[in-house]
Amino acid sequence: MGCAGSSRAKGDEPIKKITKPKPWKHSEPITGEQLKRMRDEFWDTAPHYGGRKEIWDALQAAAEADLTLAQAIIDSAGVIVQKADLTVCYDERGAKYELPKYVLSAPTNLIRDS
Repeated sequence: MGCAGSSRAKGDEPIKKITKPKPWKHSEPITGEQLKRMRDEFWDTAPHYGGRKEIWDALQAAAEADLTLAQAIIDSAGVIVQKADLTVCYDERGAKYELPKYVLSAPTNLIRDS
């Protein structure tokens, strides 16, 4: 146990406030449609790998919302945020939820429609 003035040097304590993911680059340039397909496939299959469906639904809603609304969704669902960008979270029962960056933000090399 730590005191109120203890620092979190180890970085293993849950983070309360969520942030936007850092910019990232896909291995090859992809279109918006390809990104949408990747996201749809992830959200369709994620609950089959464990965890509770209602937590996956909350994480999807948070991933698709602005930061203020995402924070409210995460807080109301009881999600424990391990990494501020939502890539690693837990539920109250200790189940781990890992989100790939492509469901949280677009890559820097996204091919924009003209």
